[in-house]
Amino acid sequence: MDKKLESDISRYGGNKNSLPKFQKYFRKYQAANNRVKKIVYKILFVINRKKNFIEIAADAKIGYGLYIGHPFAITINPDVIIGNNCNIHKGVTIGQENRGKKKGVPIIGDDVWIGINSTIVGKIKVGNDVLIAPNSYVNFDVPDHSIVIGNPGKIIPNVHATKDYINNKFINNQN
Repeated sequence: MDKKLESDISRYGGNKNSLPKFQKYFRKYQAANNRVKKIVYKILFVINRKKNFIEIAADAKIGYGLYIGHPFAITINPDVIIGNNCNIHKGVTIGQENRGKKKGVPIIGDDVWIGINSTIVGKIKVGNDVLIAPNSYVNFDVPDHSIVIGNPGKIIPNVHATKDYINNKFINNQN
């Protein structure tokens, strides 16, 4: 089994039936090394992501241990980079800013929890161990070990920002 698919399943408590179907086919598509399998997995991915109103590109750069809680109405720009052990909840938008100094897309670190209906936009960096509270708007850099709350977002330093929020962390020993 592909290591990223295995890591995602571990985030769901090891229960492969809990993994959303579009996520399973997303990982299988990315791991496939033969053209026919790639085509089949991409078709299955597209069909299943549409059922949940999920906008994630098949080639999205998402690290190990992705957890999507309540997968519905999620939009992730194809150029976004997301690290390991990230939790994304329904209604989240991770998108592009089209003008100004922050023109571009976010880079999201490891161990990041993104709450319901949060929006993250622009050429920004979200550090490691960051909790973005539900309904927050983030268009600024967020340092490691922080909580972001509100609209406009406010940063609150916290040494263990995601403690008890990022469960079943996948540890990749093959760096």
